[in-house]
Amino acid sequence: MPDLPTFAPAPALPSPLRIAVMGAGAVGCYYGGMLARAGHAVTLVARPNHAEAIARDGLRLQSKDWDEQVRLGAATDASGVRGAQAVLFCVKSMDTEAAGAQMLPHLASDALVLCLQNGVDNADRLRAVLPRHRVAAAVVYVATEMAGPGHVRHNGGGELVIEPSPMADALAQALAQALAAAGVKVTLSDNVRGALWFKLVINCAYNAISAIAQRPYGETVPGAGVREVMRDVVNECLAVAKAEGVQVPGDVDASLRRIVDTMPAQSSSTAQDLARGRPTEIDYLNGLVVLRGEALGVPTPANRVLWALVKLLESKPKPAG
Repeated sequence: MPDLPTFAPAPALPSPLRIAVMGAGAVGCYYGGMLARAGHAVTLVARPNHAEAIARDGLRLQSKDWDEQVRLGAATDASGVRGAQAVLFCVKSMDTEAAGAQMLPHLASDALVLCLQNGVDNADRLRAVLPRHRVAAAVVYVATEMAGPGHVRHNGGGELVIEPSPMADALAQALAQALAAAGVKVTLSDNVRGALWFKLVINCAYNAISAIAQRPYGETVPGAGVREVMRDVVNECLAVAKAEGVQVPGDVDASLRRIVDTMPAQSSSTAQDLARGRPTEIDYLNGLVVLRGEALGVPTPANRVLWALVKLLESKPKPAG
């Protein structure tokens, strides 16, 4: 997979780039913050409490090596994408179509939309809503969390793997180079579908278990029988992917080990959603594997148990007040 900096230099475009982040949670705030920190004009479309804090104080972008207040724009609705040359699309998988439709009246005709989402089919679903716009799929490898209103904490990673075909023109190359210059490793892959499935397999192994336990990876994985459950989940996912005709690249076992070794304090996005009383993406993670397994005749009992347990916790009544 060639790194994007091997591209020939893109034709000159007005600088800084105008970039919007649709769905500025932990992932969107991190990448938007990195681009703003590098001098680009970024607007985050975020929940009101985050948008208010960012408009007042800037985005607090905290990593292991630095902790800064980054000045950028903030909005609370899809009109915040107006005028953007590129949109980082970071909403939850269940909100893909609705958020795309909300953006449509405000989106420039030549804007590029880069999907930075969990799941394997978001870019295709978004293309159905935005048929006249360029939409590119990306795989996100980053550990982040919202530590408070307008405060994102980066715990590790940050690589993006992007499909190459929509990235060939000057704007797309400029965005890729802007990300790389901002400190984000960007790679092109002709097998983004496989890379998305690779990420899905990792998410299915980690997310639900962390969510059910409400504990970080370093505390859940060593638990009695947990590694064996994760192995069953992975084997089922790979069997479904094979039945789908998907070639999953890379060493899944090595990646599973590396995550718990390098990010022991990280809790999954599913765990964070449950802790905040918000809907999770479990239907697009273990639930998708169960659904595709049923359609293809591949048994997925371990994924079904994790999916069912998270759904139960998701439906748990919220405490009064």
